[in-house]
Amino acid sequence: MNEAEVTTTIAPLIGSLGSKYMLDPETMAHGAAAKYPNGFAYYVAGRGGVLGDVDSDVVYSAFMFFERSLIDKLWKAGVAVEGARAAGERYMQSCDSWGNKHLANIGQLELFIAPAEKLVSKIDSSGLSLFAGLRAEPLPTENAARAYRLITLIRELRGCLHIAACVTHGLTGLEATLLSTGEGMAKLHGWAPPYSDCSHLKSRRDAVENSTNDAMARLIKHNLSDLEMNQLAEQTVRICAAVATN
Repeated sequence: MNEAEVTTTIAPLIGSLGSKYMLDPETMAHGAAAKYPNGFAYYVAGRGGVLGDVDSDVVYSAFMFFERSLIDKLWKAGVAVEGARAAGERYMQSCDSWGNKHLANIGQLELFIAPAEKLVSKIDSSGLSLFAGLRAEPLPTENAARAYRLITLIRELRGCLHIAACVTHGLTGLEATLLSTGEGMAKLHGWAPPYSDCSHLKSRRDAVENSTNDAMARLIKHNLSDLEMNQLAEQTVRICAAVATN
């Protein structure tokens, strides 16, 4: 596969698998045990906590696909528990626990870890704030947790590129959400109905997706050899299939 084919192969798989831990009941319980008021406050403070002690508008800028006042409310409630950086560290513990539980029985994870870690470590973080914040957190030593953390890092990398593409092509977070995942997700992310018809923006949404894939493909091509990028794709497919059957 070339870099474009690798990109389109791994994007939906990493997008799905990399988010599995976020609203998992065990992650929610981990937050509740630390006295977070609810799982969503833990999610916002934990995922955004790697940005440091910032105003909620900074977190909103890094998340984009959530209504601003919801982010403000959940961020303030979450960081009140133990601060932003501690929330980020705890959330990564939840991430690593999920990886250890669900990837531990998958053999030869080092075949994924090698190209994934090389890609993640070599990325120029310019304009990729949430990815850079997550990358600054030390990687776990256990292969299962390490592989899963790298999956979440690649997911955040693509997410940052996707946000940049939305801004470039003039799609708001709400419009992008309605076009990609529909009204149910828009409501979950804090936007109240009624919603405007965005069907006339579909071509713009397609342009965003193409721009995101092009940017990701360039990064993969620049930082990995042909052998490494194909190994990344093959191992991503294998890991996702194994997790799905567990």
